[in-house]
Amino acid sequence: MDIHKKTGKRAGALVGGTLVAAGAIGVWAGGSQDAGPAAQPALASKVEPADLRQTNHLTVAAATEAAQAALAAASRENQRVSVAIVDRDGNTIVLLRGDGAGPQSYEAAERKAFTAVSWNAPTSQLAGRLDKAPHLADIPGTLFLGGGVPVATDGAPIAGIGVAGAPSGDLDEKFARTGVAALGD
Repeated sequence: MDIHKKTGKRAGALVGGTLVAAGAIGVWAGGSQDAGPAAQPALASKVEPADLRQTNHLTVAAATEAAQAALAAASRENQRVSVAIVDRDGNTIVLLRGDGAGPQSYEAAERKAFTAVSWNAPTSQLAGRLDKAPHLADIPGTLFLGGGVPVATDGAPIAGIGVAGAPSGDLDEKFARTGVAALGD
């Protein structure tokens, strides 16, 4: 009796499928054996330590603490502000909009923080530079009004704190400086 006549095409397909599956498992298992360190891109191993740079970043917890300190200082003086903390690259870490703060204040706070970290200087000082270089104000994302201060370690900027919403940039900057001081506590 011919087995193919009795079992039909299904048995052949099953046997063939089993062989194909077994072959695929063998290829997969063999492939996994080759996925060791030697299979990593050779380019990664050619980067010299002198070609690498490490940077410092505030943690979310530290940035939140600084933002809350700035917001609390403003609240004690009955000022309704927003506070933004950005990292060295200008990315927002924390943004707090205080109760009753104006709708424009959160964007202004972010832009002040970005400006302060970009130039590693308080925005109140940078605003004075506009007389000699008015095109600075054309740089996207910047705001040259008092209220932004940099956070630096070893002289290098690592973050910026921006406060907006008080009636003057001097007050905004005072609250931002309170946030910086909270980082040292």
